[in-house]
Amino acid sequence: MSDTDEPTLVTELLNGKHRALARVISKIEDRSPGYRDLVSELHAHTGHADVIGITGSPGAGKSTLVDKLAAEYRERGQTVGVIAVDPSSPYTGGAVLGDRIRMASNVGDMDVFFRSMSARGQLGGLSTATADAVKALDAFGKDKVIIETVGAGQNEVDVVSTADTVAVLVQPGSGDDVQMLKAGILEIGDVFVVNKADMEGATRTVSELEEMLHMRESPTKGLNTGHHSFDVPDHPDDENGKGDGEAEPEWDPEIVQTVATTGEGVDELIGAFDDHYELLESTGGLEEKARQRYAKEIRTLARSDVGALVESEIEAHGGISALAQRVVDRETDPYSVAAELVEPIEECVSDQR
Repeated sequence: MSDTDEPTLVTELLNGKHRALARVISKIEDRSPGYRDLVSELHAHTGHADVIGITGSPGAGKSTLVDKLAAEYRERGQTVGVIAVDPSSPYTGGAVLGDRIRMASNVGDMDVFFRSMSARGQLGGLSTATADAVKALDAFGKDKVIIETVGAGQNEVDVVSTADTVAVLVQPGSGDDVQMLKAGILEIGDVFVVNKADMEGATRTVSELEEMLHMRESPTKGLNTGHHSFDVPDHPDDENGKGDGEAEPEWDPEIVQTVATTGEGVDELIGAFDDHYELLESTGGLEEKARQRYAKEIRTLARSDVGALVESEIEAHGGISALAQRVVDRETDPYSVAAELVEPIEECVSDQR
């Protein structure tokens, strides 16, 4: 499909054509020419889907749980989109884990759209691609969009930050899993899921999580801790999207036990998701989170574009090796080189103003 067909592609996506949705997400993932125009066209049609992030260490049962969640949402008459961020194949750069084995319960259901997105060694960039893919699913009309990550490190935290509600999975009997939460991922969880709750050690894992959450909340009781409380801005243009209004009641993260293989606890988990979404909706938290996400996205895109301009200037000056050699030879210094590279860009910006 040529770039001239892109308006048709958007129209077909908005009309519910799954093939068009798949092609748009492929363009987004590949960063194909014209993908930005597609995302821009879709933006006006977004803002309706409930976006849920599922993260946790490998082996915690995320894929099986996502499968059961999708099936339950379908039972309730809701449509679902799933983006699974997979590890990259060292040979092809594609996602290693296959769609069919990941969503066995929903094979053949056109109202469950599943897509694996490859990290390709660039998880930082993938977080932006994931956000764009969520917009495509949202514009398409999916009621629920689930983002599943392969791991639980800082990169995955960036990926799931586009979600309204984040669930962190932990499996029983793994002290490493609980210890891992102390490394920072504890802060992003709205719901903590002790999956495989029929295994020995589940009760202890729940107790450890409860203790950790209590320790996390106590030092900042009554303060705005960002993810779990929401300010009502006094002015929409307030820097960083934050106002001086009083914080709304905080969300106390819930702990839910599930057995994904049997579907046990899935109803309770969906109930926790719904409770969190309703709190966000009633307190203005949804809009606040969206404002913060878009502020971050604008900065990320602007820095990326400026970085590309700088790379172009570097090439125009003979390449980075030649510039570095001039510094080695004491002909110049890094600050002077940087100023020389940025100067024409700065002049263009000043002229435009």
